[in-house]
Amino acid sequence: MVSLTLLAAFFLSMSVGRYAIGPLDILKLIAAKLGVGVDLGSSAAAMNTVFWSIRLPRTVLAIGVGAALGASGAVFQGLFRNPLVSPDILGVSSGAGFGAATAIMFLAGGGLAVQSMAFVFGIVGVFVAYSIAERSKESTIVVLVLAGIVVSAVFTAGLSFLKYIADPYEELPSIVFWTMGSFHAANWRDVVYSLPIVVMGVSLLSALGWRLNVMTMGDEEAMGLGVDVRKIRLFFIVVSTLIVASSISACGTIAWVGLVIPHIGRYLAGSDHKVLVPFCALLGGALLLLMDTLARMISTSEIPISIITSFIGAPFLAYLLLRKKAGVWYAA
Repeated sequence: MVSLTLLAAFFLSMSVGRYAIGPLDILKLIAAKLGVGVDLGSSAAAMNTVFWSIRLPRTVLAIGVGAALGASGAVFQGLFRNPLVSPDILGVSSGAGFGAATAIMFLAGGGLAVQSMAFVFGIVGVFVAYSIAERSKESTIVVLVLAGIVVSAVFTAGLSFLKYIADPYEELPSIVFWTMGSFHAANWRDVVYSLPIVVMGVSLLSALGWRLNVMTMGDEEAMGLGVDVRKIRLFFIVVSTLIVASSISACGTIAWVGLVIPHIGRYLAGSDHKVLVPFCALLGGALLLLMDTLARMISTSEIPISIITSFIGAPFLAYLLLRKKAGVWYAA
């Protein structure tokens, strides 16, 4: 079912826009690319450009980012045994935002510079949070979360300072727009840099979902079953951080997806992480693609994707919590 939803979202995303491309035309374009002799008519050149150079990289990137956020959200909620945890709990989003703002202000704001700095600082944020937790007298999940909050606060303060000193006519709008997330500038370079990390990371997380099932029992129970809790926790944190940082660096921060998608996934697929992680990856890709399509459709000027995900995600989570109160839905 979720695969069909993803396929439908793909065709919808590729079809709608200022230059409409029908589903049959999409199949013809793909067939022509594969060397099958298909007559595309007089509009072949324009249609090819829109399809292959604009919409397809955007669609592929949106699917990849949604998959990364959905899968990592399921991993973090299972790892921390808390349904209110999201992938940015350890500071990856705030670190990436600070890195992107730094590149915009001091490195001429080039696309590759922004993406690289966002990726590096996203990883740095999580590394610092984990290092603080490891050096603490009590190396527990609670300490790790608190360390993440501290790191996020520091990077958020740094981002606020950069906004304060930024040029209000050129740099500040770019920083603000990046922090709201958008796929409007997606290209094949972004896909090539981000997608391999996402595919490999999600595959690893899915393959080792059974270990995550053990981790959800608690540290003492997991150690009693012979699991090296510290190493396994570090592995899941590192892999999840890599795919989230890679995704955020390509399109900016995207709110709510990593928090809400695992809740929907548990409701539809259950709590077995061997099934839940790949399910959330597919579901995240499909729903983020639908939201990106909506962001392109509802206004003549494109709306940043985080506005759409927040407007839809927050009320939907409230709805799920109300159903949980009634005993119909469970969060963990």
